Amino acid sequence: MSAASTESPLKAWLECDGALLRLRLSRPKANLVDAVMIRALHAAFAEYRPANGLRGVLLDAEGPHFSFGASVEEHLPAQCAQMLASLHTLLLAMLEFPAPILVAVRGQCLGGGLELALAGGPIFAAPDAQFGQPEIRLGVIAPAASVLLPYRVSQPVAEDLLLTGRSMPALEAAACGLAQALADDPVAAAVAWFDQHLQGKSASSLAHALAAARGQMRSDVRRRLADVEQLYLERLMRTRDANEGLTAFLEKRQPAWTHH
Repeated sequence: MSAASTESPLKAWLECDGALLRLRLSRPKANLVDAVMIRALHAAFAEYRPANGLRGVLLDAEGPHFSFGASVEEHLPAQCAQMLASLHTLLLAMLEFPAPILVAVRGQCLGGGLELALAGGPIFAAPDAQFGQPEIRLGVIAPAASVLLPYRVSQPVAEDLLLTGRSMPALEAAACGLAQALADDPVAAAVAWFDQHLQGKSASSLAHALAAARGQMRSDVRRRLADVEQLYLERLMRTRDANEGLTAFLEKRQPAWTHH
């Protein structure tokens, strides 16, 4: 196991003679993708990026849920610019990581948690998994998901999740291509997929295959993330309703929309 303290929100270790990096969100039950978690994930990807012979990463989570998403407090005007910049830097680092990132999901995978999963590769889901971008219910949007979801599902399905804020059950997620496979034990299924498809490959060849397959996507995502981040900060967060929705959530009341 890596040199992470017992207070770290993330556990990291190598398996399969150094071929598989295991990353586990370890702050159940919410496993919030907040500033502390983002820093821990970014540090882990930076630490293991030069690892010789690494052929895959498996990202999963402790507890019954993958992640409830980002911290609502960090979406408030005083912190949202820093939060978005750090999250988007992490997601770009994941998209550009030289080994495939497998994701195993149980329970809720919402908001920033789903954005984290979308920046990886194949998603292995338990039957109880639920995927959603509920930000619109708080009067805000999901910048990274707005960019990444259309690469994983059709544009209409992406817009459905982004505009309704609903949760998509695992069976529907598999049918539309968001989840690659359903399994009672998604971690075991992901490890089995790694053993069958990645472990016997050349690490350097896999890195070049990812670079070739994602070349245009990486460029587009980097550009689009910057555009949507600007829209979020300079337009959305200047509206009354975006601030009202976040405040109402924190005050545990229904928002009073003025549509401005």
